[in-house]
Amino acid sequence: MHDNDVTEIDQADEAPRQLARKLGLNRRQFFAASMGVGAAVALTPGVASAAGQAKAAVAGELVIPRGKRGIILYTVRDAISRDPATSPYASGFKAVLEELSRIGYKQIEFAGFRQSANAPGGDVNTVEGAKLLRTWLDANGLKAQGNHGSIPSTITTETLTAFDTFCEVANILGMKHIGTGSDPTSSDQKADWDAAADRWNFLGRRAQRNGLRLYTHNHDAAYGFLKDSGPLDEAGKYTASSGIRRLEYFLQRTDPRYVFLEMDIFWAHVAKFKHVAYTAADGSMVEDLFDPLAVVQAQPKRFPLFHAKDGDSRPDLPNGWEMTPFGLGDIDYRTFLSSTGGPSGYHNPMWEQDTAPSTENPAQSLQLAELSYDMMATLRK
Repeated sequence: MHDNDVTEIDQADEAPRQLARKLGLNRRQFFAASMGVGAAVALTPGVASAAGQAKAAVAGELVIPRGKRGIILYTVRDAISRDPATSPYASGFKAVLEELSRIGYKQIEFAGFRQSANAPGGDVNTVEGAKLLRTWLDANGLKAQGNHGSIPSTITTETLTAFDTFCEVANILGMKHIGTGSDPTSSDQKADWDAAADRWNFLGRRAQRNGLRLYTHNHDAAYGFLKDSGPLDEAGKYTASSGIRRLEYFLQRTDPRYVFLEMDIFWAHVAKFKHVAYTAADGSMVEDLFDPLAVVQAQPKRFPLFHAKDGDSRPDLPNGWEMTPFGLGDIDYRTFLSSTGGPSGYHNPMWEQDTAPSTENPAQSLQLAELSYDMMATLRK
């Protein structure tokens, strides 16, 4: 390579380096993007790079087909909620859906239906608002796969009426799934998980009658160990475990025809780091390591949705992981998404990054959405 060739490449890479610094990407993350697919370059129009040229030459079968590349709108919640009258950036559902379609996304998971009152459509958190949202989805070639809404914690006439409206909105939007971003219960006690399973079986049957699959989403605590044995405390609660994890017990107690899960792969890896041993009935500590992929492989049809949230391994942090844009972390998504089992095309990975919004850089969440899409688009087996 001639000296002038080196100079040209250095100059071509300077703009993405500046963008990487602006987005808070470290050196390893930047090189993963620029050398892997040239995604950082794609965020800076007019910049040519050797990495960008290599992008088209990558061989191998796609891990995530184009029609399966999705995003949950919680990642760009700042853009959804901001007032278009006061911001030059894409604001509100209509503009953000247009931008996500331009980037290339094909699937959307909602995180509620609230936006600025000044955004087109105003209050769309209604049945009529859902009809308007559907026109924007269709106009942009987007398909809604699910929503993180509120699942009744009690069964009453009032909560069932609200749930039926939830189902009606989902059908208007063309969803196949309805769900929640919360665990079925935050308790570690068997009795509370029994009650949650009974409630979800009931609601799952009701959702199926509306042509929908009911799903729950996990954080790391739900893959902690269930308290189901040993001596009782003063409140009459179990203090030890037989070694079964909470969501694994939930899977056993719920009907696979009616109740499904959306594994948040990042939080499952946090669980793998944190929940490594349990107190048995005899008081001994028993090591039991968690394998997120093995959980999916054992019952692949229970997991129609994933949150494809990436992270750096950080054993120095309490959770052991730190969130990153997709493809820039240490989670082996090539292996995970290629090895889940189940029918071809069954699983739907939704990219999420809780930390994407930034007050210092209002454009950041959508910039990271583009970066992460490019990484999803070029992930090969």
